[in-house]
Amino acid sequence: MANLICMISKYLVLVFMVLYTIKCYTYFTAKDREKRNSNLNKQIFYIFMIHFLCHVMLLINQQDIKIMMYYFIEILIAVLYIVTFRLIYKKSSRLLTNNVAFLMLIGYTILLRISPKLAVRQFILASLGLAFTLFIPFILSKLKNIKNWNIFFGVFGLVLLASVFIPGVGKEVYGSRNWIEIAGLSLQPMEFVKIIFIFFAASSLVKVNTIKELVVNAIIAALFMLVLVAEKDFGAVLLFYISYFMLVYLATSRPVFMFLGIGLMVMACLAGYALFKDSLFSHIMVRVTAWRDPFGHIDSSGYQVSESLFAIGTGGFAGSGLGKGMPYIIPVAESDFVFSAICEELGVIFGLALILIYLSSFLAIQNIAMKCKNPFYKYVTFGIAIIYIFQVFLNIGGVTKFIPSTGVTLPLISYGISSVFSTLIMFSIVQYTYILVSDEADSFEREKERIERKEIKSVSGNEGVSGKGKRQS
Repeated sequence: MANLICMISKYLVLVFMVLYTIKCYTYFTAKDREKRNSNLNKQIFYIFMIHFLCHVMLLINQQDIKIMMYYFIEILIAVLYIVTFRLIYKKSSRLLTNNVAFLMLIGYTILLRISPKLAVRQFILASLGLAFTLFIPFILSKLKNIKNWNIFFGVFGLVLLASVFIPGVGKEVYGSRNWIEIAGLSLQPMEFVKIIFIFFAASSLVKVNTIKELVVNAIIAALFMLVLVAEKDFGAVLLFYISYFMLVYLATSRPVFMFLGIGLMVMACLAGYALFKDSLFSHIMVRVTAWRDPFGHIDSSGYQVSESLFAIGTGGFAGSGLGKGMPYIIPVAESDFVFSAICEELGVIFGLALILIYLSSFLAIQNIAMKCKNPFYKYVTFGIAIIYIFQVFLNIGGVTKFIPSTGVTLPLISYGISSVFSTLIMFSIVQYTYILVSDEADSFEREKERIERKEIKSVSGNEGVSGKGKRQS
C-alpha cells in the first residue's frame, strides 16, 4: 500500500509540475487581468500539492514524523511571504513572488532528503532573508539619488570582494579563496558584490557620454574581475564579465561592444591558460579534465561528474521517487550538484520543467527591464536578469557535462545562505522596478484620459459655436 501511494504521488507531482510550468507561460499570453489572476491562483494550488506530495513520499520512505512538521512550517512561511508581499506592495509581480516561494520550497524539500540538518539551517536563515527583503522596495523608494552613487558602489564593492584576503577571516574552499568566516558563520562576499557590481555598472553607464568615460568605467569593472581571478573564482568572473558587456550593449546599442567582449574573453582565456595553467589555473584544469572524459578519470577528478550523470540517467524521465534514490553519493549534492539529485528522485521531466520555470522568471524580469523608462533601474534590472539566468546555465551546464563545472550554485534551491540571500535581494529589487513600471503605466493612462477629455470638451465647444453661427445666419 505504501509503495502504491509513493508511485501515485510521484506521477501526480510530475503532472502538477507540468501544469505549474504551463501557467508560467500562459500568464504572458493572458489577454486580461482576470485571466492572469486565475493562472496565478492555480499556480499557488499546484505549489501546495507538489510540496505536500513530496513530503508524503519522504514520510513513507524515511519513517520520520518530523517531516510533516517541517511541511506545515514551510508552507506557513511561504503563505505569509506571498500574502504579505502582496499586501504591502499591491502593484508587485505575483508571478515572481510565486516562483520565488516555489523554488525555495523545492530547495527545502531536496535538502530535507539529503541532509535534514542543512535543510533546517537553510530554512531558518532563508526565512530571515525573506523578512529582510520585504523592506527593500520601500528602502529603494526613499533613495532618490542612488543613481549618483557610482563611486561608493565601486569602492565598497572592491573592498568587500577583497575581504577574503584578510588573514584569519578569508578561507579557501575547493581551490577558490572566496569565503569569509565571522563568528562561525561562513559567507561568500561575491554573492553580494555581484549586486553591488550591477549597481555600479548601471550608475556609471547612465552618466557615460564619451568613449573615454566608457573606457575608465571598463577599467574599474576589470578591477572587480581581477580580484576574482586572484581568488580563483572563475565562475564568478564569467558572471561579472557577461553581465557587464551585456549592460554596455544595452546602454550603447552598438553590437561592436558585444564582439569586442567576446574577443577579449577568448584572448584572456588563451593567455591565462598559456601562462598560468600550472599555478593559478591548476584546479580549473582538473575540472576541464573531468569534463572532457569523466568516466576515464572516474577514480579521481571525474568521480563527481560521473556520479552526477549516473544519477540523472538512473532517475529517468519519472525519477526513482523521493527517498528511493542515492543522491548522497554525489559529492556536494546539496549545493553545486543539487540538480542531479532532483533529477534522480523526481525525474528528468521535473528537471526540464524546473529549467523552464527559471526561464519564465528570466523572461518576466527582462520584460520588466524593457518596459522601465527610468534608465538606471532599466540597467539594474537587465543586469540582474543576465546574472540570474547565466548562473542557472553555469550550474546546470556543469552537472550535465555540457560545460566544465564552475562551482556556481542553483538559485534559491542549492544550499548556501549567501546565494539564497543575494537572490532574494535581487528579486526584491526587480519587484521595485515592476512597481515603477506599474506607476508609469498608470500615469500614462491618466494623461491619456486627460487629453481625451480635453479633446472631447474642445470638440463640444466648437460644435456649440458652429451651431450658434448657423442660427444667427
